[in-house]
Amino acid sequence: MSAPHPVIREAFGQLRREARLRHRDIAEKLNLSEGGLIAAHVGNARDTTDSPLQATRLRAEWPALIEALEPLGVVMALTRNAHCVHEKTGVYRKASHHGQMGLVLGGDIDLRLFYAQWAHGFAVSEDTDKGTQRSLQFFDASGMAIHKIFLRPESHLAAYLELVEQFRAEDQHPGLTPIARPTAEPEQPDSHIDIEAFRQGWASLRDTHEFFGLLKRFAVSRTQGLRLADPRFAQQVDLASAQEVLNAAAQENVSIMVFVGNAGMIQIHTGTIGKVVVMGPWLNVLDPGFSMHLREDQIASAWVVRKPTIDGMVTSLELFDAHGDTIAMFFGERKPGKPELCEWRGLIDRLLHTSPEVVCAA
Repeated sequence: MSAPHPVIREAFGQLRREARLRHRDIAEKLNLSEGGLIAAHVGNARDTTDSPLQATRLRAEWPALIEALEPLGVVMALTRNAHCVHEKTGVYRKASHHGQMGLVLGGDIDLRLFYAQWAHGFAVSEDTDKGTQRSLQFFDASGMAIHKIFLRPESHLAAYLELVEQFRAEDQHPGLTPIARPTAEPEQPDSHIDIEAFRQGWASLRDTHEFFGLLKRFAVSRTQGLRLADPRFAQQVDLASAQEVLNAAAQENVSIMVFVGNAGMIQIHTGTIGKVVVMGPWLNVLDPGFSMHLREDQIASAWVVRKPTIDGMVTSLELFDAHGDTIAMFFGERKPGKPELCEWRGLIDRLLHTSPEVVCAA
């Protein structure tokens, strides 16, 4: 049983001031989910607590809320999983949804949203040394963070406040009751899988989006599918491959796509990268408008993956943790109807120490 909400708020304030810990780390110390930590601050009046944070619970009208974000102007979008954080600055343009699936195709902000996983949302205001930080934060039923949107100095504060009032929930009592995340089903034995049919299905792909359906049809996990694939389509590579590829992409000005996500969100960066920095276990991209922070020590396997499409082969570098969960995926920049960049294939060929299939034009 968690501590009373005033106790949580006081502990948060102390840890935030003295240890400078992130919300996620404070929640772990207090044996809470991150969503539970934020929810404990709903209804918090700053004049009666030591906590610098205040939260407003939002109605669970997620597609409408996301589609109402454009008037806020430039904001910072943050999506993370256990081992990687992806931050993009831009405007939430061209937001749409079909059922429980959503899209934001605003150029800099490029998202795939899976609303069935969304359970809780809050408008969060926190006093910091640099002033008041305002954000919108969304969590799944267990209280795990799905997506966060942070205002920047150039954001339109009046539009933000109007949006918070528009989507403010009637229930402003603190706290949430977490629901445990379902455990992943164990992989079926390789011997139960028609490997030949699976490989034929892979070779017959015509779109990268068909890959998830292929895995589902044969009831294999992603990493199991990579293990069972024809070697021409999946090759395991060194755990340091991401660092090698990102450094080469930065040095050679190759435009790439960086996918980072969780069960409720995938966030994508498309473009060149500049500053690649290693800090302890963290592999970082630190560019204006885009940052990535990846725990290299949590990479359990790395794969070069190829998928046939009507536009030719699409090649990715994919990273997985010890549970088989995806940490991050890297592609060359591409759009439907166009083949992937020759320069990207060259980076991957060098990673694999193979001769390039196609020589890029000078």
